[in-house]
Amino acid sequence: MTITKTRDGGRLDLALEGRLDTATAPQLEQTLKQELPDVTALTLDFAKLEYLSSAGLRVLLGAQKAMNRQGTMTLRNVNETIMDIFEVTGFADILTIE
Repeated sequence: MTITKTRDGGRLDLALEGRLDTATAPQLEQTLKQELPDVTALTLDFAKLEYLSSAGLRVLLGAQKAMNRQGTMTLRNVNETIMDIFEVTGFADILTIE
């Protein structure tokens, strides 16, 4: 998975490309751990994300909990397959998806 970071003050945009699964979830988790402490607005761009596993869902849930305390988190460009996963798991109700 490739993570492209764009930082502007308290705003962090992460574009994810590839698969967010057991093998790559630790990479995203580490990036978030390093970047989130002073972030007030987090945007995740899923335009090029092809697959999402339960390990990826766990990282997203952790990021959402952190951002609930310090700002906002938004997911953009979620494809139909991943949106189905969010709906079946109930994540569509707790995540802000544009």
